[in-house]
Amino acid sequence: MKLAPIALFVYNRPDHTRLTVEALKKNILAQQSDLLVYSDAPRSENQAAAVIEVRLYLRQITGFRTVTIVERQENMGLARSIIDGVTAIVNKYGRIIVLEDDLVTSPYFLTYMNDALEKYAAVDRVVSIHGYVYPVERPLPETFFLPGADCWGWATWQRGWDCFNGDGKLLLAELKRRKLARAFDYNGAYQFSRMLEDQIKGKNNSWAIRWYASSFLADKLTLYPGTSLVHNIGNDNSGTHCMESEKLNTRLSETPIRLGNIDIGPSSLARQAFEDFFRQGKAGLLSRLTRRASALMKARNR
Repeated sequence: MKLAPIALFVYNRPDHTRLTVEALKKNILAQQSDLLVYSDAPRSENQAAAVIEVRLYLRQITGFRTVTIVERQENMGLARSIIDGVTAIVNKYGRIIVLEDDLVTSPYFLTYMNDALEKYAAVDRVVSIHGYVYPVERPLPETFFLPGADCWGWATWQRGWDCFNGDGKLLLAELKRRKLARAFDYNGAYQFSRMLEDQIKGKNNSWAIRWYASSFLADKLTLYPGTSLVHNIGNDNSGTHCMESEKLNTRLSETPIRLGNIDIGPSSLARQAFEDFFRQGKAGLLSRLTRRASALMKARNR
């Protein structure tokens, strides 16, 4: 099996980065995988020491087939760094697994990602593979598809990333023209379209909302596991776009995810489970995260 390179995007959180890498090293396929780490440059002198500490740690990483470190010479910000890095890697290798510096993975994460990348490589409607799943209340299938794409531990192919459109204004106009905004918002359960509007206005700089919208408009699907293979440790007030909360915490899978021969189409059961999760107020955290990111961006631009 052709293993996908792993792209890890880091900034100024040495403790989070260390936990992310140490968990990844425990994956069964880690020693056979190539790790490419993109380290963003400090935005200001206040962050320089933390960025240096992260880079010193990166130079000590072992446990992978190869480790390549890309030290940005200017601060690109997360969105531009991810778009640039993912584009470069898929153009060279044809496929990619993507992590950020606050995502702790199950030991079966890389196995699931690579097996699914192989299984669906020729299925044009499948745009990506995702590792995180919300802590919904109802049982989910072992694996399932949902429309669009997601951003907490994911993988794609060059053909999948070719769907990405960075023009939020065009994406929003198309959602409205085709009367898809309500479906995009999980029947109004969570206003993803408002997040896209805020990106257009410069209130956030989310690449992820544009990735979701691009894939959704192209009628593409993402494969999810029924039990999460990713836990986000960044919801602790340490990151630019995060704040302290346990509401999105999820139990990591302690067993491999089995890839069955499921129908290539959205799971109505899983979509309803996500919609219920959003409506129960637990997704209010997502709204607060977006508002906080907007406030931080405004403060930096003063």
